[in-house]
Amino acid sequence: MTIENNADPFYKRLSLNLISLSILGGLLYIGQDILLPLFFSMLLAALLLPVVNFLDRKKLPRGASIAISIVISLVLIFGILYFLTTQVMNFLDDSDMIKKKIAEQILNIKQWISRNFHVGIRKQNEYIQDTAKEITTSGPQLVGKTFLSLTEIGSYLIFIPIYTFLLLYYKELIRKFLIGLFEKDASEDRIISILHGCQAVAQYYVTGLLIDMTIVFILNSIGFIILGIKYAIFLALISALLNLVPYVGMLVANLFCMLITLITSSDPVNVIWVAIVLAIVQLIDNNFLMPFIVGSKVKINALTTIIGVLVGGALCGIPGMFLAIPGVAVLKVISDHVDSLKPWSIMMGDKNGTHGTKEEET
Repeated sequence: MTIENNADPFYKRLSLNLISLSILGGLLYIGQDILLPLFFSMLLAALLLPVVNFLDRKKLPRGASIAISIVISLVLIFGILYFLTTQVMNFLDDSDMIKKKIAEQILNIKQWISRNFHVGIRKQNEYIQDTAKEITTSGPQLVGKTFLSLTEIGSYLIFIPIYTFLLLYYKELIRKFLIGLFEKDASEDRIISILHGCQAVAQYYVTGLLIDMTIVFILNSIGFIILGIKYAIFLALISALLNLVPYVGMLVANLFCMLITLITSSDPVNVIWVAIVLAIVQLIDNNFLMPFIVGSKVKINALTTIIGVLVGGALCGIPGMFLAIPGVAVLKVISDHVDSLKPWSIMMGDKNGTHGTKEEET
């Protein structure tokens, strides 16, 4: 089922599409402080909708069903944060030893540079001091950015539960609004089909990511524990969380885990084994877990995914990178139903064909 458009010249349709994308990108960049919590709330609302519907069938009031669902999700989120915090504290307990190891590694690097590039250690120290001065002069800006980041995190914690509650509570009102908004361009059944497709994509993506993150964490933990790597659980958890950010996150996780292993391990060979474990888990994740758990419903090719992640990161930073894939998937669902956007749908799809939408409500 598609939305029929009048036959317009190609240049007109292309221009309107590009202008629309530019306006959306500009609005997202300017209003990200307002829009990003709303988008995260949409994902959470789509994830909690089956739970809310289940509680509704138990004859609970709508507000109570939504509140219970949100409380359960918050308990799980804070449980994960508490577990992460305990692991970080265990890691920081050995901060003195880690500083000593870092100093030893830095001294080895300085000696290597002195031997191979004939730059004395004293000269290297002068370069480091000059760089430290530059960092010190930019310290207030760094503190300001850190404070802004903490402020953003606080706003997320406050507004996401509120937005999620209101989105679920006024779900039918929002649906009627969207149907009325586009009723001149498409039938009610077609609009509902698009809404169900967008909802299904969000549900499968978020659920799939959570399952995938858990499996990656377990596999990394097993591998690190077998190797006897220090802070095995901490490193496995960090790599699993960073894996939520497509492509870029796993690269950062690899570098971080290898660096910590190099500093804390007495055997440098362990760094290679850590890299091998991460590579094997990533191979399993990319070729089996993600295609099986998420890929069957969110079929977006690698080129579109990488471009979407980069654009999302350029516009909104790390949150934008996380939201890029579900955002592109929603755009693809819409493109599947609009004749003039069908080429974009083909471009975003994988080699097996276009993404099918879910007709029935989840």
